Amino acid sequence: MNVALGGTFDPIHDGHRKLFERAVEIGDVTVGLTSDELAPKTRLVERYVRPFESRKRDLEAELAPIAERHGRKFDVRRLEEPTGIAVEPQFDALIVSPETKEGGRRINEIRDARGHDPLEIVVVDHVPAADGERISSTRIVTGEIDEHGNLTPDREGRGTTRPK
Repeated sequence: MNVALGGTFDPIHDGHRKLFERAVEIGDVTVGLTSDELAPKTRLVERYVRPFESRKRDLEAELAPIAERHGRKFDVRRLEEPTGIAVEPQFDALIVSPETKEGGRRINEIRDARGHDPLEIVVVDHVPAADGERISSTRIVTGEIDEHGNLTPDREGRGTTRPK
């Protein structure tokens, strides 16, 4: 099975690793990594995103041992538009997080209009941080948590829970 997955992945954290694990359990994986031009347009908050080549290098380093462990192949491609690579006919499944599930539905509408079979949409739940809120790259960049969801030393015991 050919699996598609897309994102900015900056910085990579345990939530991303859960997505990667699920993807390679299903099949060979192609990751659409947002281009430098697209990355800011896909962010829910404005923040610095490292250059594409740096993110690609880190992503490949994360994916290689996971893919090898499962006997799968992977590829990382530049993503220039939000619907990305998943509209291409060779894919069978799309890995999404709960907040990107609707985007998966839109991709299937585009695929249908192009005469392609729909993708199996596989939703992977968030990974909670130590405070019970989800791990996110933004929370890491702002210094609330580390990549594993541990509260940073200056945040421990200070009630960092945000409204949902």
